[in-house]
Amino acid sequence: MRTIHRRHFALAAAIAVLPWLGAPAGAVGIGEAAPAFELKDTQGKLVKLADFKGRHVVLEWTNPGCPFVQKHYGAKNMQTLQKEASAKGVVWLSINSTARSASDYLAPAALADKLVKDWGAAPTAVLMDEAGSVGRAYAARTTPHMYVIDPAGKLVYAGGIDDKRSANPADIPGAKNFVRAALAESLAGKPVGTPSAAPYGCSIKYDAS
Repeated sequence: MRTIHRRHFALAAAIAVLPWLGAPAGAVGIGEAAPAFELKDTQGKLVKLADFKGRHVVLEWTNPGCPFVQKHYGAKNMQTLQKEASAKGVVWLSINSTARSASDYLAPAALADKLVKDWGAAPTAVLMDEAGSVGRAYAARTTPHMYVIDPAGKLVYAGGIDDKRSANPADIPGAKNFVRAALAESLAGKPVGTPSAAPYGCSIKYDAS
């Protein structure tokens, strides 16, 4: 498991309060139709949300340079969720909305290498959103920022991955994982008990042009 230095915890704690400043507006509400989109994956293939009509879909905003993302991948938490979801027929789309001008931007091949090759991620696809249009449509604020869409195409969960707003992997075992719970309830045909929660993580570095 990747170890994050103590000073990274301090930095992460400071970053955690930033996502609410200048956040994109226009978020779709719980129970409303999820905004349609099409993006290219890291192999250059066009992927459309409409391709997965009739299936549950998880959207995960990610940036490997973020200590909060490193927390969940370093502890294999995100990979476990992805594999659990895939085993149940759920589509998992990891989206990177980091602007090309950002210091921690990764080109498609480098992003795929980091997430899939180095970290063992298992999403259905890793999608590039350098222009930030999809991130803004969903009002994604942080990495990670999680969304669950039901087979009818409606949003049933939006927010943080869990209730432990830290970059410390040691907090994961005692956390309530909102994404896992939302998927379990929705797959069982039940209303999602916690349909939204405050996101936490690093602010998404959107293209300012």
